[in-house]
Amino acid sequence: MAKSKLIQAAVISIAVLLAGCASTDVDETAGAESTTGMEAGMGDLTLESEPMTAEPQDVTSEFMDLLDQTMVYFDFDMYNVRTEFRTVLNAHAMNLIANPNMSVVLEGHTDERGTREYNLALGERRSNAVADYLQLRGVSSSQIDTVSYGEERPLALGTTEADYAENRRVEIVYQ
Repeated sequence: MAKSKLIQAAVISIAVLLAGCASTDVDETAGAESTTGMEAGMGDLTLESEPMTAEPQDVTSEFMDLLDQTMVYFDFDMYNVRTEFRTVLNAHAMNLIANPNMSVVLEGHTDERGTREYNLALGERRSNAVADYLQLRGVSSSQIDTVSYGEERPLALGTTEADYAENRRVEIVYQ
């Protein structure tokens, strides 16, 4: 029964998201380090603050594929949630809403550039931006914990831009 609710919510949310994407321009520069306040990490998300609800529907493989994506990547020195990750985060939000006993840890990471202290703070801003997004979609704050590892747990050990890009992330870890 819970799976059917999750699937229906996923299908409805994906349809709403796709309909909304056609008419919304996103400012990809929002969230620069010099920006302050809620808008810094959220970009234009304040316009989409209605909570999601979990309603019955069949679980689709597309929805399950979205839940399998547990990495949200960020641009250099930024912490705003990029447009391409909103569908993934919406799926995780629906999953958490449909399963109130479930919780996640949002692990913020950075590349190796910058001081250890700066990177810990940036990783925290990234994990908080994802937490804020999920909460705006209706997830309870009691289901979310955040942690920053800064540059301490890289996925890629190289020093190319591709390696750095892989390390600038928030990992969604279900508990």
